[in-house]
Amino acid sequence: MNRPDELKIERMKELVAVLKDASRAYYQEADEIMSNFEYDKLYDELLRLEKETGMVLAGSVTQKVGYEILSELPKEQHASPMLSLDKTKSREELRDWLNGHKGVMSWKLDGLTIVLTYRDGKLFKAVTRGNGEVGEVITNNARVFSNVPLSIPYQGELILRGEAVISYRDFEAINASIEDVDARYKNPRNLCSGSVRQLNNEITAKRNVRFYAFSLVSAADRDFHNSRMEQFAFLKEMGFEVVEHYLVDEDTILDRITYFADAIGNNPIPSDGLVLIYEDIAYGRSLGRTAKFPRDAIAFKWADEIRKTKLLEIEWSPSRTGLINPVAIFEPVELEGTTVSRASVHNVSIVKALKLGIGDTITVYKANMIIPQIAENLTGSGNPPIAEYCPACGERTKILSENGVETLHCMNPDCSAKKIKAFSLFVSRDAMNIDGISEQTLEKFIAHGLIHEFADLFHLNDHKEEICAMEGFGRQSYDNLMESVERSKDVTLAKLIYSIGIANIGLSNAKMICRAYHDDPEELLKAKAEELSMIDGVGDVIAKSFVDYFAVSSNREQFEKLLKEVRLEKVIVDDSNTEVFGKTFVITGALVHYENRNALKEEIENKGGKVAGSVSAKTDYLINNDVTSNSSKNKKAKELNVKIISEEDAMRLLRS
Repeated sequence: MNRPDELKIERMKELVAVLKDASRAYYQEADEIMSNFEYDKLYDELLRLEKETGMVLAGSVTQKVGYEILSELPKEQHASPMLSLDKTKSREELRDWLNGHKGVMSWKLDGLTIVLTYRDGKLFKAVTRGNGEVGEVITNNARVFSNVPLSIPYQGELILRGEAVISYRDFEAINASIEDVDARYKNPRNLCSGSVRQLNNEITAKRNVRFYAFSLVSAADRDFHNSRMEQFAFLKEMGFEVVEHYLVDEDTILDRITYFADAIGNNPIPSDGLVLIYEDIAYGRSLGRTAKFPRDAIAFKWADEIRKTKLLEIEWSPSRTGLINPVAIFEPVELEGTTVSRASVHNVSIVKALKLGIGDTITVYKANMIIPQIAENLTGSGNPPIAEYCPACGERTKILSENGVETLHCMNPDCSAKKIKAFSLFVSRDAMNIDGISEQTLEKFIAHGLIHEFADLFHLNDHKEEICAMEGFGRQSYDNLMESVERSKDVTLAKLIYSIGIANIGLSNAKMICRAYHDDPEELLKAKAEELSMIDGVGDVIAKSFVDYFAVSSNREQFEKLLKEVRLEKVIVDDSNTEVFGKTFVITGALVHYENRNALKEEIENKGGKVAGSVSAKTDYLINNDVTSNSSKNKKAKELNVKIISEEDAMRLLRS
């Protein structure tokens, strides 16, 4: 087989990008960025190059990859076990491990390991690592990874391994789109794992998962001259993106580690270390393996980078509920390649436990190499600077204690920060879902006197000219906003209740309350605390919050105004599934098949089930994909004889 011309492959990449942009503009944005003649000309050129090279790039407009929804992912045993690697944190140990031989050093990417099999030049199969012995077949999902070749020039059976990953940028964008903070993903790896193992590969396609090859398992009838570097070159030839890698020996390895250490701060893909494997394939294989590890490769793990710094101040950040959160501001330090100068301290109790005081010497690090945290306070002055006045409105603050945890609050009902945050919740996705209104926009509307209470948002059309003249707005933005406001009027009573921001009442609680009162707002407003507390999953605290809120005449008037603006949708609960109806579920841990916890919650609630936040004697099922873990919720469930089920078990219940 002739080696494909690299210039042709580069041209194919350009054509795929240009044609995808043109298609998206035409079909999704009703915009024409090139004529049909130009499009057809470039399309034909791409088609010709695909035939000449025998290669089809991921995302090529010449291919149509259908979306598919599965009931569950099939399992498959690997032909040979996929072992973990032995590890070291010592650069010198890594150098000595070479023992006079050459090695290939690469990133150890932090995603999900996948095995791809190609037959007759086509992607035949994709399987996750799983437990190393048995993986899950995710072939249809791999077809929608953003860079996996669907066809390659090599016609024999090709098996390779690589890492499916999601970049930091995409991770942050996806998390930013999730309104419920508790439902956001902890790190890119968790997001990637859930994306790769979706039952609906349309969700996978939206997540921009990328695949980086790191190992060739087999390619019959190909001679790689006993060289790992030649294997990498071959995989690149076939159109795969390969993990960044370099040939090293005992003289160059320490410099190369330093190179990677310097590069990690700008690396767009999550990495938790390096991998070193012998360049000499036969030598590596001759070393065999232990019960746990192969002897031809080793992992180098980055030690947590900890820096000393000086605490300059505690910044107090108010929220819509009046809770004021502490943030430590310290002298800037370099951590994991970026400059860090602030870290959340979460609550007053932690501020006190750390004995924080202005001028203290503290150590900081990045949890999961992402989130800045205070490790310890080396001087511990024990003089925490707790704000006496709200930074937003200047009113006196108050420390409240619940379950032994102290938090700082602003008690002023007219606090400006509360007002902006309250409107922000009202327009959010899980509430009224009014697109196009950011906190900055709300600040402008409030400052211009356009909105004073929630109902005012439905009369923004009274201020058309003023809004269109605002910076960042124009006729099109205004029209889009008005369309979004109009759409938001079709809403369930539960979402309306959640949107007004009653303390302690989330969307799930609101659904329970509304269901108990048959989605009748008049009956809801007559509810007494004793009645509400009898609703399973509500209790005294939530009941009191609900009744106290509507006992304030201005709150009741504001809600009644909203009722005149919206069109309440009737919620129909499917009570035919006796395995779910009336049962109480608790969800914990990372999800694989659902986009987030809210998606699973909604399906349970649509079947008449309830979702609680903690395990109790009233819980019927704890959903946890790690059913054998020793987490606090698992322990509690075992103590109370609550059944622990996996996400797939829950799906079977929901569909029974």
